[in-house]
Amino acid sequence: MTDPVTVNCFELRNPGEPLVRNQRSVTEVPAGQVLVRVAGCGVCHTDLGYMFDGVKPRHELPLTLGHEIAGVVERASDGHEALVGKSVVVPAVIPCGACELCASGHGMICRKQIFPGCDVHGGFASHVVVPAAGLCVVDEAKLAASGLQLADLSVLGDAVSTAYQSIVRAELAPGELAIVVGAGGVGSFAVQIARSLGAHVIALDIDEARLARTAEYGAHHTICVKDVAAKAVRKQVRDYVKQRGLPATCWKIFECSGSAPGQTLAFNLLTFGAVLGVVGYTMDTIDVRLSNLMAFDARAIGNWGCLPAHYPAVLDLVLAGDVAVEPFIERSPMSQINDTIDALHHGKLSARPVLIPDFD
Repeated sequence: MTDPVTVNCFELRNPGEPLVRNQRSVTEVPAGQVLVRVAGCGVCHTDLGYMFDGVKPRHELPLTLGHEIAGVVERASDGHEALVGKSVVVPAVIPCGACELCASGHGMICRKQIFPGCDVHGGFASHVVVPAAGLCVVDEAKLAASGLQLADLSVLGDAVSTAYQSIVRAELAPGELAIVVGAGGVGSFAVQIARSLGAHVIALDIDEARLARTAEYGAHHTICVKDVAAKAVRKQVRDYVKQRGLPATCWKIFECSGSAPGQTLAFNLLTFGAVLGVVGYTMDTIDVRLSNLMAFDARAIGNWGCLPAHYPAVLDLVLAGDVAVEPFIERSPMSQINDTIDALHHGKLSARPVLIPDFD
């Protein structure tokens, strides 16, 4: 019997209200699980969805949110002791790995999957208990050489990895055209991943500052779409493609804005043989002509999280510097979580917040 671990945390008790600081105790790590000391936890718009937009988590309230987690394994159940002391990135979606869906390559719809901050308590805390299966172990030497902190890698748990899986599913190939709608957050990483894979990348956004930063980190061309009709944006893209001699068909379009206007624009950019990767999330509905998919022989592919099997490749891209993380994040003390969430909710942040536990 080991001593209990006191978990300091922030809980969602009532939607629309500030998170409340609390403590709970972990006396034993359940079978197949590990206890991770949180080094950093990113704040995602999904967290805002639970707090403000009526999105319901599967775990009853009170619940500790947060699903972009990096940390160090402090305790492990039997059979997983080798993980103790390891720095890890926790996947945002953790399939069971044993069911028929997992065995057939459909782990992202595993009915036993664990989504920290939704199914179980998440990373807005000093510690989190998560499944051992699927954890992405970080090479300490490569991390030190990269100049990044372990906390910075928390955004791999969703923002970077989700973009990666959508790009993999779209089968983006060198020389193809990738169009990223929404250049902040997930979109900023989608741009870099597409560029690293040899694609020609166009970034679209309503914010000139985000576009300027994206141009520094991978976008070959940017277009500000604020107050511009979808038809006019489409013409700008087609004119650019023609001028540069780029492919006029089979575009790979990634909707990362998570907004109704962004989704509408992305759909209206479809062309012959195009693939639309739906990465962003919104509760809003949009009005589109679904027959465009038929007429263009195009595809639309949703994307829920990222299979743990992809994480080592994503981590390699980040640690090698092919995907820059630090310019797109902003570290904040976890004690200031409610101020950070308020600022994010009102669009006052230009980078993805990463919360650093400071409970001591």
